[in-house]
Amino acid sequence: MALGGYAGRYLEVDLTSGRWVVRELPGRWAVEYIGGTGFAARYLWDHVGPGVDPLSPENVLVVATGPATGSAAPMSGRFVIASKAPLTGIWGESHAGGHFGPALKFAGYDLVAVTGRSESPVYLWIDDDSVEIRDASDLWGKTTTETFSAIREELGDPEVQAAVIGPAGERLVRFANVMADTCDAAGRTGMGAVMGSKNLKAVAVRGSRGVEPASDEFYDVVNGLYEKATRGEWSRIADETIRGYGTPYLIDVMTQIGRLPTKNHYTGLFDRAEDINATALERYRISKKSCFNCFLQCKYVHYVPSGRYAGTLTCGPEYEALVALGSNVMVGNLEAILHYNRLCNDYGMDVITAGKIVSWLMEIYERGLVSEDDLGGIRPVWGDEEVVETLIHAMARREGIGDLLAEGGLRAAKKIGRGTERYLIHVKGLEASAQDGRSHKSIGLAHAVNVRGADHLRGLCTYDELPWAVKYAYERFGEEEARKMVVDDRLDPRGKGYLTWLTENFYSVVDSIITCKYGTMWPMIYYYDDFAPMLRTLTGLEELGDERRLRIAGERIYMLRRAFNAREGVGRSQDTLNPRFTEEPMPEGPGRGQVVELDVMLPEYYEYRGLDLETGWPKREKLIQLGLGDVAEELAGMGRLAE
Repeated sequence: MALGGYAGRYLEVDLTSGRWVVRELPGRWAVEYIGGTGFAARYLWDHVGPGVDPLSPENVLVVATGPATGSAAPMSGRFVIASKAPLTGIWGESHAGGHFGPALKFAGYDLVAVTGRSESPVYLWIDDDSVEIRDASDLWGKTTTETFSAIREELGDPEVQAAVIGPAGERLVRFANVMADTCDAAGRTGMGAVMGSKNLKAVAVRGSRGVEPASDEFYDVVNGLYEKATRGEWSRIADETIRGYGTPYLIDVMTQIGRLPTKNHYTGLFDRAEDINATALERYRISKKSCFNCFLQCKYVHYVPSGRYAGTLTCGPEYEALVALGSNVMVGNLEAILHYNRLCNDYGMDVITAGKIVSWLMEIYERGLVSEDDLGGIRPVWGDEEVVETLIHAMARREGIGDLLAEGGLRAAKKIGRGTERYLIHVKGLEASAQDGRSHKSIGLAHAVNVRGADHLRGLCTYDELPWAVKYAYERFGEEEARKMVVDDRLDPRGKGYLTWLTENFYSVVDSIITCKYGTMWPMIYYYDDFAPMLRTLTGLEELGDERRLRIAGERIYMLRRAFNAREGVGRSQDTLNPRFTEEPMPEGPGRGQVVELDVMLPEYYEYRGLDLETGWPKREKLIQLGLGDVAEELAGMGRLAE
């Protein structure tokens, strides 16, 4: 069979010289790295050496698709954008849905790699084989929404897809995001700041090729995947959760298990949770949007018709925004949260980091570690709606104290001093997403070891999250494996090292195929036995149709990103959590009295991951086993390999 699913080529663009070149996809990449995140990891390992400043011309921005992107496979509208992260200085990646990824594939590229820095603002225009670096001076300063409209008007095509930055990215806010359309945010680690540092306002794409499978059998496999998801139990679960309400349904679920971050992660319960949940949001919903080829269609558009925030129109907020800009800053006014969400999207700024910096500032102000004079007259008290909005504007515009906060919480805390870092809830410089390991032990470990910092999308296990989800672990893994993971008890740290290792490897495959986490993480409809036949018939590669080899590829992709961080000096000392989680028992709710026992979970995880217990460096034997011998040699030369 002919190779299907892949464009078979990629685009390299040097903004300093204004030149570009199209190259053939390396022969073994598809088998060894699958696509998406795997391609990005291999490219960045090869082209971004240790010590490179994330905001320098030498850093590389990679936008990649997977073999499923743009195909008939379910939920195949996603892409990844990766680089060395401005916020953390280590591995950075973020994913988004919509239609940009398929358009890039339709134009005939598996990835685009951008390096250098333009002397003036530009945007990249890819129209099948035609590539242009266009002047973007008139776009500089525009919001993301304004930029989409202006690019489509200039190109005379309302169907053109684009990934753009807003004023936050232009001003190098270290947690600036990249927006694809007005709904889809590649939110975390500061990819928008990388684009801003290169004077790259947008990447616009139009493609006409389509994606051809290697075998017509692919369509039979795909029909089976759709039938599995849209009939019977999985369809009912989707209707009751993601499809019916979007991610805001999680507000109630997390409240039930005491894992709804509130007051800077002090507790897992918010007394106004019912005011910001999915049911409350329904009265503002006006429409629904879908990513390419998605049966869940979880994106909802909301509008505030009257009052202080009248006229607010926004896609979302998602669960993470409802926490970061709601419960965690003690704001229970849903209209205010809708307004904050729109502001962040228009500025092109990650809602999670923005909200978590505000909650940190509120706590250190409450504790008397900073004063109004320190903050330019701002008095950040819990639940103050006006203060939250003021700080969003200040960070995005780098005005007043916002200029320091735009550097990210860790840099701001180190600059302020006075013990303020103690209250910044982060891992490796990335502010924590909306989970709490005290009420769900495996996510505590997943946050601690995550390659991009305190984030859930690389390692959150849902089998042990809710009592009614446990049965799916028994069905999928069997009784012996499920008991080994202790999925029956989310508060028991035993087995969670193995569970997290297993989850990370699978998500590495998902993020490389690329398909959505909804359908794999929750609802957990698809697994290796679903993806292997899909990949075999799509690509024609028997290796990708072998479940065992697919599992190894996932482990390889994860370990390569771990090695990227090791090359930057990140080891065991960074695989940790804020003392709030490890030393302060949960004060109330189902997790009352619990802390995160990293001392139990981390050694088990390291054993499976192939890391040295003392240093956290990768072991040579593991890297060789995964076919990463060149990576092992480079780390060995730096003294960051465990023999």
